[in-house]
Amino acid sequence: MGLFSRFKKRKDEGETPAKSGVEDFMNFVRIYLQASIAANLGISNIKLMPDLAMFKRTMHVATANNKLGVAERAKARKIMQAEYGTADIFFTQLDASLKRGCKSQQAIQSYTLRFQDYLTNLVTLTTSLMKWKMQVPRFMKKALRNMTEDTIHKIMTKPNWKKTEVMATAFNLRKQSQSLGFTEEWMSEFMYNIIILAKSEKRKKEKI
Repeated sequence: MGLFSRFKKRKDEGETPAKSGVEDFMNFVRIYLQASIAANLGISNIKLMPDLAMFKRTMHVATANNKLGVAERAKARKIMQAEYGTADIFFTQLDASLKRGCKSQQAIQSYTLRFQDYLTNLVTLTTSLMKWKMQVPRFMKKALRNMTEDTIHKIMTKPNWKKTEVMATAFNLRKQSQSLGFTEEWMSEFMYNIIILAKSEKRKKEKI
């Protein structure tokens, strides 16, 4: 059973949604991204947005005012806030980034690739720098959030690093953040979700 089918089944049966894993969270990020692009650029061909198309069909989201993306974006945001507690800043800064860097259909592929590369670099460097901090128990959420914010702040401000490859990645992330329009707060919000979900996945595997 797919992600959306599981969510719809829980909703139909009146169950409280259970948090899913990192892959499912990233699916919703892509759905929100595609819905926003469709709404901003007036795209009507849903075949151009495969993740959005699957979400729309499975969750039976009706098109609002004959404009693809508007209702779907609102639905995805509502689910992410309910399922993961994703803060408003995640959506507002992503919306602003899209309006700034994806102004035409010709820019969609370029922006999407830049965004994907940015998230890959962010996850890789942050988890590498946190090391032992990643072992902090999931229930210590406040401590994990503070550690995540501290690590992001170092990435964005520390002038010198012992390892040249780490310094190069950190400096590249700063350039990418500035280009895409994401702040430390946005980066911390994204990474905190990833870390919490990764811990949940690990705990489920250990129980099996």
